[in-house]
Amino acid sequence: MSAAIDLTLAALAEPSRRKVVEALRERPRAAGELAKIVGLSPPALSRHLKTLREAGLIQESHPVFDARVRIYALRAEPMQQLSSWLEQTEQMWVDQLVMFKAHVEAEPEALK
Repeated sequence: MSAAIDLTLAALAEPSRRKVVEALRERPRAAGELAKIVGLSPPALSRHLKTLREAGLIQESHPVFDARVRIYALRAEPMQQLSSWLEQTEQMWVDQLVMFKAHVEAEPEALK
């Protein structure tokens, strides 16, 4: 597993951070709006946003009309990497189960 996927999984392990990601799936949002949606104080949300930024899951921007406002949006790349890893892992298990099934079905033939 790559370090990037490790960071993604670690960041998503916390329920409040998953709520932030779910809220950002709909559209980019301001930090204050996210705090209300997730039900956290601004300082607590700030810590979670920092973790999500460091993991590369979100990006921060400032509107030209007010540099104090921070808008957060999801970045697609980390989730695409995670999705690819999950697909590969699923395929490995499918292959293992197919081989196990073939082994179990062939075993009675060997006993004859």
